[in-house]
Amino acid sequence: MNWRVEGRNLLLLAALFLGCFYLPVGQARFDSALVEALELVKWYAREHVLLCLVPAFFIAGAISVFVSQGSVMRYLGPQANRWLAYGVASVSGTVLAVCSCTVLPLFAGIHRMGAGLGPATAFLYSGPAINVLAIVMTARVLGLQLGVARAVGAVVFSLVIGLLMHLIFRRDEEQRVAAALQLPPESPSRPLWQNALFFFTLSAILVSATWSQAEGVGLWSAIGRAKWTLTSLFAAGLGLQLALWFGIRPWKVLLAVAAVGGSALAAPGLPLLPFSVGLLGLSVATASSKGEAADWFEASWGFTKQIMPLLLGGVFVAGLLLGRPGHEGLIPNAWVAGAVGGNSMGANLFSAVAGAFMYFATLTEIPILQGLVGSGMGQGPALALLLAGPALSLPSILVIRSVLGWRKALVYIVLVVAMSTLTGLLYGLWAA
Repeated sequence: MNWRVEGRNLLLLAALFLGCFYLPVGQARFDSALVEALELVKWYAREHVLLCLVPAFFIAGAISVFVSQGSVMRYLGPQANRWLAYGVASVSGTVLAVCSCTVLPLFAGIHRMGAGLGPATAFLYSGPAINVLAIVMTARVLGLQLGVARAVGAVVFSLVIGLLMHLIFRRDEEQRVAAALQLPPESPSRPLWQNALFFFTLSAILVSATWSQAEGVGLWSAIGRAKWTLTSLFAAGLGLQLALWFGIRPWKVLLAVAAVGGSALAAPGLPLLPFSVGLLGLSVATASSKGEAADWFEASWGFTKQIMPLLLGGVFVAGLLLGRPGHEGLIPNAWVAGAVGGNSMGANLFSAVAGAFMYFATLTEIPILQGLVGSGMGQGPALALLLAGPALSLPSILVIRSVLGWRKALVYIVLVVAMSTLTGLLYGLWAA
């Protein structure tokens, strides 16, 4: 018997027993926090899993199967032109404009296919942080100065963090390059323009389905009102591509289309139902096919198994500790508001750390900050939270660790928190 291993197991069991024995069930704070955690998981499952995560899993799987490793290495690899690599990574994140959790499958996909650590982490940060609508809303609600500071800080952060990650782990990157150079060259199975149109269609479905339906008469509002019509058109284009280019039997595509149309007619006021039926039809059509289509489903399912449990667990813990917007978890909101007043180093650091562990869906950080600023939050800590919060969360930290390992994930987290803290401190001094 290995007494060291068994002793560790005994300690773990004892800790689990004591935790269950002294579980504070019945205390108002704990019961309320538990409800908030479950409410947040319920909201996340309804609003993000089907519309954001599942399409992102399919995109990540498609990157793994349909994009050659040579192409990724050429444009995003460690030896690629830095201006091109970091430019592509930053622009891609800006165009997608997704939250910190939705960008994770895409990040895992390009990193697995050979993207350099620097461009991959630049993309990881830019996706949720460089969100044009969020920056505009910040300027309108919290003031033009804070909106401009967020925009400039987010763009600079994505480039600086990517470059620093590359420099810190350049030896690991050299080993990845050496291993990639030993792989045999891959011949593309279809023209580049077909793959480009395919990925555009997948991304368009993700973006249009998650487009916010804001009131008004502008272009953004018009697209929001037509979001499901646009999603349907892009989905029809995807079905045509699958039948023509990817070897999926046309009758499978037609059967999926009929199921989607039937569900839309049966429940005209529930657009999420035909969208879910479409995802199910895509899953069945690809899983029951052979060749690339089956490989696509298998890769997408692999990302789902790796990422989904960590995200749901992280959302539960985040809700338990901090609650939902407007509701408290185990940590009282008054503690948070009291810790971020003024512009001290401690206030900025606390704001950056709190933002790094809180979960922000797209745009929800703005009303939260509006309430905190009204409660006395300083301008510097406000910017620190805006720079750290959308790019990180407890769920995303768990997934980043599973993709990069604890060492690289910890360095990435420290860079985001440290730069957010320093930038918030400097901005607070300037604003004062």
